[in-house]
Amino acid sequence: MNRDDFDMICRLLRQRSGLVLSPDKAYLMESRLLPVARKWKLAGGFEDLVKSIRSKPDEALIRDVVEAMTTNESFFFRDIKPFDQFKELVLPAMLKNRSGQRRLRIWSAACSSGQEPYSLAMILSEMAAQLAGWTIEIVATDLSSEILARAKEGVYSQFEVQRGLPVTLLVKYFIQSGDRWQISPKIRSMVDYREFNLLTDSMVLGRFDVVYCRNVLIYFDQETKAKVLDRVANLMPEDGFLFLGGAETVLGLTERFKLINGQRGVYGVVPKSEQTKIAAAG
Repeated sequence: MNRDDFDMICRLLRQRSGLVLSPDKAYLMESRLLPVARKWKLAGGFEDLVKSIRSKPDEALIRDVVEAMTTNESFFFRDIKPFDQFKELVLPAMLKNRSGQRRLRIWSAACSSGQEPYSLAMILSEMAAQLAGWTIEIVATDLSSEILARAKEGVYSQFEVQRGLPVTLLVKYFIQSGDRWQISPKIRSMVDYREFNLLTDSMVLGRFDVVYCRNVLIYFDQETKAKVLDRVANLMPEDGFLFLGGAETVLGLTERFKLINGQRGVYGVVPKSEQTKIAAAG
């Protein structure tokens, strides 16, 4: 792979998805895009793929390239702590704050193959008694139509259901077929999957009380991170909760979120009155 080809694909990925790749990821790019070249019957592999994009850009090919590079691994109850915090911190607060309207909207951004939103759905199902009479919506988004189709189907391998998923929940909420497991229709019906790019206007999704945007910002440059966080803040009430990945932070990016004391990775929305004071002090 020559540097010009690598740089061209990098520019494309940054423009379409916000993904930023360092030069040492050339091997990753080639390994993920070779299957795309084969799918498009490009005998010369990566080089022919780049030539095709340069000479006569095909939106379907470009889409396949972006999806191949942005599809990331996920697993049930990943890192467990954010799900414990949802159950022990977020839901009690929302049960109190939303007792009047009894409505709750949750956004799982860059949901990949669905393990995160399904994990949240299982927690909510387990708490059905406390949530009786509530209207709860989980919206899960990703820019990959292919990965969303898989998430909607809710079928996972033995290896995937063994990663982080308690056996009690596997038995209760999954149906086995050979060496594959499909999550129950009840849990699947709790998640509304939508194709969405975080670089676009998120207002079309509506407002959310809780947002999971975990292990997404790490792939963006500073400017894109700040823009994404600003868009997310526009969708949230002042008592909302934002979850980020363990290696992510809002520091130096935005004044619109603040870390909740003693809660790693969980952020609250800074009230507009405080934002004004911060801006004035700055």
